[in-house]
Amino acid sequence: MRVQWLIIAFLPFLNFAGDIRIVTDGTVDGSQRDTISIREAATVPVVWRGVKEQGHIESELIKILAINDFHGQLSAGHRIENRPVGGAAILAAYLRQAQNDPSDSRLPEKTLIAHAGDHVGASPPESSFFQDEPSIAFLNSLANSYCSHGNRLHPKCNIVGTVGNHEFDEGETEMLRLIEGGNHSSGPYIDNPYRGTRFPYISANVVDRVSGEPILPPFVVKEVGAIKLAFIGAVLKETPTVVMPAGISHLRFLDEIESINRYVRYLRESRDIRTFVVLIHQGGRQTAYEGPTQPGVILTGQEIMKIIEGLDDDVDVVVSGHSHNFTNTLVKNSHGKDILVIQAFASGTAYADIQLQIDRSTGDVVEKVGAIVTAYADRGPGLVPDPEVKQLVSLAEQKVAPLTMRFIGEAQTEILRIENEAGESDLGNLVADAQRAAMKTDFAFMNPGGLRADLPKGAISFRDLFLVQPFSNTLLRMTLSGQDIYDLLNQQWVGQSRPRMLKVSGLTYSWDNRRLPGEKVVDVRGQDGLPLDRAKTYSITVNDYLAAGGDRFSVFIKGRDRVGGPVDIEALVSYVKLLPQPFECPSNNRILRLR
Repeated sequence: MRVQWLIIAFLPFLNFAGDIRIVTDGTVDGSQRDTISIREAATVPVVWRGVKEQGHIESELIKILAINDFHGQLSAGHRIENRPVGGAAILAAYLRQAQNDPSDSRLPEKTLIAHAGDHVGASPPESSFFQDEPSIAFLNSLANSYCSHGNRLHPKCNIVGTVGNHEFDEGETEMLRLIEGGNHSSGPYIDNPYRGTRFPYISANVVDRVSGEPILPPFVVKEVGAIKLAFIGAVLKETPTVVMPAGISHLRFLDEIESINRYVRYLRESRDIRTFVVLIHQGGRQTAYEGPTQPGVILTGQEIMKIIEGLDDDVDVVVSGHSHNFTNTLVKNSHGKDILVIQAFASGTAYADIQLQIDRSTGDVVEKVGAIVTAYADRGPGLVPDPEVKQLVSLAEQKVAPLTMRFIGEAQTEILRIENEAGESDLGNLVADAQRAAMKTDFAFMNPGGLRADLPKGAISFRDLFLVQPFSNTLLRMTLSGQDIYDLLNQQWVGQSRPRMLKVSGLTYSWDNRRLPGEKVVDVRGQDGLPLDRAKTYSITVNDYLAAGGDRFSVFIKGRDRVGGPVDIEALVSYVKLLPQPFECPSNNRILRLR
C-alpha cells in the first residue's frame, strides 16, 4: 500500500445527525432491549486517516448510506422509549437529506445506497402478503436515472444490495423472481407486471452445486467521476442451516473469506481497483461507548471476526448485518490493516453514514468515517416523510388492512420474547402451547428465531399475531423416543454459535451449565411430573423448518410417523381465540437452570 495508517479520534466538528437505538423486533436472539442511550452512543463517528508519505493528496469524497435487515418494515409504528422511529417513508426522507449538502452540489451523484441482506423475509403483512414486492419498490424509488430493470449493473446506478439468509426463505426460484421480475402465481399485487429490482443484488459465495457458477453477479463496479470502487457481496455460509433446505438443495454456500478475496484479487489485477466495500450478511455486536473513538472496542461474534481477520488488505469497509445490532468500529485483519466494520441496527430504524476520501491518483482510500444515524420520526427529516414512499406504503396498508386488522383476543399484559436465565420466554411458551394444542401431542418444540415480535398489552389483532410468526411454516406431528428428546435438548449447546434455547410445551427439564456441551441436560419430565422413559415413544409437534433439521437440530430428522397439520399462524390464532379473555401469560418454570 502507498500510505501509512493512522487512527484519528472523534472530530467534534463533523456533523452527523441522529440519536440511535435498536428495536428488538426481529433480532437474532430477541434478548436485548433498545434504549436511547445506545442510539446516542452509536452516533459517535469512527474516523481513520492515512497519511501520504510525500506530497499533497487530491482526493474525492464518496458517501455510502447503508442499511441492513430491513425485513419489509414498511409501516411506521416502532418506538424506542416512546419515541417514534423508522418506517420506509421516514427512512427515505433521511436518506434523501443525507445526499444533499448546499456546500457540495455534486453530493447526490457521489452518494451510493447499499444494503447487507434480509431486506425481505420475516416481514409484516404490508410486505409479506404481497411477496415482499413493496419492499423492493421502496428501494427502487431511491434509484437514480442510471438504474434500470434492463441494466442493473450500470456503473453509475446508485444502489446495490446483497442477499441474506431470509432472501432464500422460499427458495432460489422465488428469490430470483423477486430480483428479475415476473408476476407471482398468486399475483399481480401492486405492480402489474412486476418487473423486479432496478439495482443489482450481488453475492460471491452462492453457487450452483453442479456448475459451480455464481447464481448472482459476485460484484459490481461503481463509477463516481474518475473514481472506481467495487462492492462484493456475501452471505453467511451457514445459510443452509437456517432456511428450509428443499429450496436451496442445488446450491452451495462457499467460504466467505475465500470467495471475497478471490474477486478482490481479480478486480485489482484486471481493472486496477483499489477501493473495496464488502456487503456481508453476517455480523456481531459491540459494547456501546461514549466520548472519543475507541479503536480497541471488542466486536463479539466469532464468525464475523474470523472473516474480517482473513480479508485482503485492499478491503476498506465491511457493511455487516444479520445480528441486528449496532457496529461501528475499526477491526484489524491478520496483516494489521484497519477495516471499518459497520452495522445499523435493523428494521429500517437507522442507517450507516460512511464517508470515504479516495486518492484520485492511486484509487486508495485515504480517509474513512463511519457513523450510525437513527431515523426518528419526531425530528429533522422524519417530520416530513418522503411523499412517494408514503404513498406506496399507504397503498399496501390499505390493501392488507381487511385481512389483518380483525380482532382476535385481548392480552392482560405484554407477552415478550425476552428469555430468562434458563432460556425460557413467556411468548415462546404461548406459541409452543398453541402448536401442541393444534396437533394434540405430548410435547411441542418451537425455535426461538421464529418468534419475530412481542405481543402488546390490550386488543390483539391478526396482524399482531402475524408479526410474531410471519413465516407461515406448516406444523408436523412426529414421534421420538425419550432418549431422542434428551439428545435433542442437548443440541441446544452443540455446534451453535450461542445457546439456542427451544421453547417447550408439555414437559419440564433442568440443565447444568457446568457440564460439557452435549451433556448439560440433567432431567426431563412430562406433565405428570414423572421422568421421561428413554425407551418409550412420545408424540411431538414442530414446524417444518425444525423438522428438516433447521438450526442444527438434527435429531428432528429422525422423527417417525409424520403427519402434517395447519400453518403455524392459524394454530396461534385459533388457540388465542379459545383462551379465557383477557388472556394471561402462560405458565412458566418449564426450564430450570441449576448453575
